[in-house]
Amino acid sequence: MRIFFFTVFLATSFCASSSAQELSPADRSAADAAIKAIRPEAIAAHMRFLSDSLLEGRAPDSPGYQIAARYVATELESMGLRRGGLNGTWFQPVPLRKAVLDSSKSSLLLVTNDPGSNQKEQKLIDGKDYVLMGDVTHAENKLEAPIVFVGFGVTAPEANYDDFAGIDVRGKIVLTLYGAPSRFPSTVRAYYSDDAVKTKNALAHGAIAIVTTLLPEDWKELPWDWDVPQFRMGCTNWLDKAGIPHDPFPDGGVAQFSETGAALLFANGPKTLAEAFVAARSSKPQAFPLAWSARMHTVSTETTYESPNIIGELAGSDPALRDQYVVYTAHVDHLGICPPIDGDNVCHGAFDNASGVATLLEIARAYASLPRPPRRSVLFAFVTGEEMGLLGSSYFAHTPTVPLNKIVANLNIDGAPGLRFSMKDVIAMGAEHSNIDRVAESAAREIGYVLIPDPMPEEVGFIRSDQYSFVLQGIPAVIMSSGITSSDPTIDAFELQKKWLITRYHTPLDNMDQPFNYESGAKAAGLNFLVGYELAQQNQPPEWNKGDFFGTKFAQKH
Repeated sequence: MRIFFFTVFLATSFCASSSAQELSPADRSAADAAIKAIRPEAIAAHMRFLSDSLLEGRAPDSPGYQIAARYVATELESMGLRRGGLNGTWFQPVPLRKAVLDSSKSSLLLVTNDPGSNQKEQKLIDGKDYVLMGDVTHAENKLEAPIVFVGFGVTAPEANYDDFAGIDVRGKIVLTLYGAPSRFPSTVRAYYSDDAVKTKNALAHGAIAIVTTLLPEDWKELPWDWDVPQFRMGCTNWLDKAGIPHDPFPDGGVAQFSETGAALLFANGPKTLAEAFVAARSSKPQAFPLAWSARMHTVSTETTYESPNIIGELAGSDPALRDQYVVYTAHVDHLGICPPIDGDNVCHGAFDNASGVATLLEIARAYASLPRPPRRSVLFAFVTGEEMGLLGSSYFAHTPTVPLNKIVANLNIDGAPGLRFSMKDVIAMGAEHSNIDRVAESAAREIGYVLIPDPMPEEVGFIRSDQYSFVLQGIPAVIMSSGITSSDPTIDAFELQKKWLITRYHTPLDNMDQPFNYESGAKAAGLNFLVGYELAQQNQPPEWNKGDFFGTKFAQKH
């Protein structure tokens, strides 16, 4: 899963507003039989292969990723599915450019805004006070401009909120806090927390670069010593037909300041850093110039390569509906080689996301076992570059292998639900924005789960994985995530997940040595199958709820 943060779950009840279209008895019987084709032992076997050290963490630019891609294609072929890639293949090549910062030649220096001889410099320590990321648009770039603090960096007219109100940031560098106001609804908060949304907003106000820092509570969940290596891995964007990076960050790349670095930025400012934190926690817009300019120099090594999405297709059975598609996604990539733990320097990504790939393979097998395919066609898209910014799914959503306006829904699997403990409840994140919520509630009840809403808005999970690429193109989407209550009373599911994220997430310890409950994972896979199957069988495609934030903002693209 794409890098963000973790906070506390709080369970609440959830009920759909009305029931979903009922499956016929024959379809229900066929679905039940297909779910039984999902094999717990196969999920384990797929995961074991994909997370093996031989694949070196499945970085998109690695031979290990190519091995994983061919493994997935071979499995799809063995099921008798159609090739859904380009030119009669299983693959959709995604052109990518990666930039890795040369920290020995790069620097960031603070300079007081006093004119002339009164100007003073404040030296910063790379890796302690700040960290820079590579720049995909410039092999070398120099930038100097005053810094303006703009709170969260959010402009949300519908919420009567604007951090840029009354401040001129033209020609300046803006400093933002991670996240968005806590008073925003969960998924709306997630939207405004998106780096790309913040960057476009800052540029629209005339800023020339954006730098970030975090609230103290966020640093507790994402320690600086863990964060720095993630930046050091570099920045990657997919390329359009002209070879231009899609949605690059502005000039100067990206800089993040640590707690000590942020304290230096606020020295001699109109407000203290602590006062800025108080306003942010109270969801109050804020903006003011700081006493410093930043002098940034970045030198990056750039490489261009291709990494494939892998796509299989099951053609629908209804001549009137088979040109419409329900698309499943799971990302194949992970972080590759990373800082070692106990001598192991491979980020295996067993749970994130070999488990999602394994689960989707078994869901595809369940579909292939049906005596009659569902009415709509189903695509199984195993995508690349999720960890680098949802790149493979974004590329697919912008240049799909089927007409974009024929894709009716996306179901994404990132970290297979139910795999770490047997669940009582499940989260259908994003379903509440469309009438997919009715299908999800009905299917969850059928499988034996209670559906709960996203209870952790600070985590901004809705924008963190590949379903968000489809939402941005106006397509209703959902990602099923493990709930917070286990059917085993001896397991504290919340503590288990919190400990995992603190100790194993994006480290070599996300390997096959950790405990997994494959029977529970197979049961939850049945839920993902059933939701997609019902969507593929219904007379009408999913629709955004009337007046929904995402539907209003993006549905016209579809």
